[in-house]
This record gives sequence, C-alpha cells and structure tokens, in this order.
Amino acid sequence: MKKTFVLDTNVLLHDYRCIYHFEDNDVVLPIVILEELDKFKKGNDLINFHAREFTRELDHLAGDNLFTKGVPLGPGLGSLFIETGKQGSEEISASFPEKTADHRILSIAHFLYQNAKRKKVVFVSKDINLRMKAKSLGIPAEDYKTGKVQDIEQLYRNVPTIENVEDELITGLYNGHNQFHIDELKMENPPKGQEYYILKGNNNSALSHFNPFDQNVSRVEKFNCYGIKPRNAEQTFSIHALMNPDVFLVALTGKAGTGKTLLALASALQQRRQFKQIFLARPIVPLSNRDIGYLPGDADEKIGPYMAPLFDNLSVIKHQFNPQSREFMNIEEMLRLEKLVITPLAYIRGRSLSDVFFIVDEAQNLTPHEIKTIITRAGEGTKMIFTGDVQQIDTPYLDSKSNGLTYLTDKMKGQDIFAHVHLEKGERSYLAELASDLL
Repeated sequence: MKKTFVLDTNVLLHDYRCIYHFEDNDVVLPIVILEELDKFKKGNDLINFHAREFTRELDHLAGDNLFTKGVPLGPGLGSLFIETGKQGSEEISASFPEKTADHRILSIAHFLYQNAKRKKVVFVSKDINLRMKAKSLGIPAEDYKTGKVQDIEQLYRNVPTIENVEDELITGLYNGHNQFHIDELKMENPPKGQEYYILKGNNNSALSHFNPFDQNVSRVEKFNCYGIKPRNAEQTFSIHALMNPDVFLVALTGKAGTGKTLLALASALQQRRQFKQIFLARPIVPLSNRDIGYLPGDADEKIGPYMAPLFDNLSVIKHQFNPQSREFMNIEEMLRLEKLVITPLAYIRGRSLSDVFFIVDEAQNLTPHEIKTIITRAGEGTKMIFTGDVQQIDTPYLDSKSNGLTYLTDKMKGQDIFAHVHLEKGERSYLAELASDLL
C-alpha cells in the first residue's frame, strides 16, 4: 500500500535531502514547519545550513507549481505536499491544550490520518516524546531511518581472537619472521580492510595486524607514545592504528575511561614533526538546550568548561615528564605557537585541513552529515581520528544507531585506509571501572 509520510521539522534539520528518501510514497510537510525553518535560517552551525539548504531545495522544486496539488519529487518517487493548518480535534485539544508548534504539526498528522482512504499515514519524527504523543492518538509513528545502522553489535565487539593457530606461525613472529600471508590462517571469511586479531596457539599467543595492501599478518608490539604506555591489547592496537602511515581515518570507540582521547593526543604529539598542526576539537552540546551565549564571560570563558576534558588529557601527558624536560617544554611551545590547538569543533569549519592531525572527540554527538562535512574537508597529508562512546549521547535526536560515529564506522569498514578499534577495558581507575560496569 502506498503511504503518506508526514514529517517533523527535526527530520529536515537532520537531513535536508530527506524528502527524497521515501521511495514512491508521498511526503507531507505541515505548513508550521516553514515557520520553524525560518527561525533556524540564520547562524553558522550545521543546523542553520540545513535549514537554508532545504528552503532553497523547496523553492527549486516548486517553480511555478502549487504544493496543494503535489509537486513531483522525481522519477520513481512520490509527490511533495504542504498541508495548511487544521483545527485540532476535540481529542487533541483536550489532550494538548497548549498551541505549540509540535501540537500544530500533530493536529495536521491526526487530520490526515483520520481522513486517509487508500493510503497509510505515518508520522516521522526524531523527537521520541512527539512520536509517543502521536501513537497515543493512534497515529503510526516512526523515527527517520535513513543513515541508521541496524546491526551495531558487529561494529562494537571485542577484538576477535583466532584460536588454534599453528605455534610455528606465532613463534615466527617473535623470531625474526615479521609477517606471514593471511592464507596461512585458513579463515573462512578473510578480512578486507585494516584488522586486528589476537592469535592463540597451543603454547603461545600474539597481537597481530592484517595489512590489506600486501595481505600479510604481522605482530603488533607495545609502543610508548609520548610517555603514554598501552595497558592492554585494545590500547596497543589503537596506538598502532594511530601511528600507521597507511591509515588516514581512525575511529576509536568505547566507554568512558578506556583512554580513547588520551591515546589519540599522545600519538599526535609523537608524530608532531610529520604534521603542520594538531587540532583537538569537540562539539559543544549546550546543557538544558541553552546556547552558550547565555553563559557569562567572553568567548574563551564561555567555552572553557566544554574544553576542560581535553585540557585534562593534555595535562596527563605533560605530567609524565619533568617540567624542565624537552617534552614538557615542547607542548608549551606548541600551544603558544598554535601548533597544538584545542578548540570547539564549530571553530574549525572553514579552515584548511592539509597536513593536519585532526582529533574529533565526543563524535557520537555529531550527525552523519556533520561527519561527512568534516571528513570531506581533509586535504593532502591529513589524518583524522574520531573518538566517542555511543552509549553517552547528549543530543536529543540521535541514538546509538543514528549518530555520526556509528554511521562512519559502518560505512567505512573494509576500506584500506580506515581502522576501527573498540576499547572495552577501562584504565582510568578501579573505582571508575566498577562504576561504569555496575551503576
């Protein structure tokens, strides 16, 4: 049965080309959405860009046509309608007396649902509460699914262990034979991209890496990165990926305290001579939906609390060394000369990203489109690292399956210049690990 999808404003702000992702079904925009988009059209954030781009797309589609008759979306697609305001039913008025934009959108969806004859009406929103309100009125409602990864268990699994490996192969990795061909492991599904394995034989084991360029498996050794020593296999693999010159895109995922950001920053400092600059950035997610403009102080004072965790990681590295040591003074000089820049992600937009070691922290709070926008700015010689915990998302319209970090990891898996390591073991402290597991 052909369907009619009624969209909420947040869907358009999440993906300004969303109207083309509903196959041959019709798409309806409640007219109040145009008022909502008008509020977002000014500003430099990605959400403002999406509002402007969608308005331009709408103007291009319409031409001289009227939305009341439906505007074709293209070959194989349905039509786009803009539905004007409808008087809310007694049920809506009694349930939701406030005349908010959300409730006006809900009234139109309810009207179309009640008057649908041959089509199934579905309300689409990224607002969970609004979807629950729609379902309370009997209206089918669902999340916007384009770009949403369905099977995340395969993405966020432990580093695989290969059992019953011939002891001669593992012994060879320790005795000067640095590598062997992947065919020696007799795997049913040989890897395609950069992969890490724990090899276990009858008498010994080894940490290993598969190189997709030469199809060889080599041993991964622990490496001290600017005073930071890996404490487990996952951290060892992470440093290998971060230091690998063949890998230009790295995703480090895992719960709090696993060392994702610390390892990325230490690896950047270790390779500081290979890059013109090191950028360490994170998105600002205002608390209680209040913009940072409400906070007191100048720009630096406003963003200071948001950047504090990044400076904390830098402080950990600095305190591995004596204040009079060359390593300590190198960090101070890099900060002074802006060779090492710690900043909100929004301040990076528009800058040249050639020969840069670029770390994006808390990447789970980015949308798939924001991730794409950042990566497509990478110039020659740039290495990009995205770190985050998909179980700690601070934005209301993203979840573990629809956030940009999950989207990136899913779409890039198997690519020969991409590496992903999921860290499970917390190393912050026994107390932090216990709280993470039990609370």
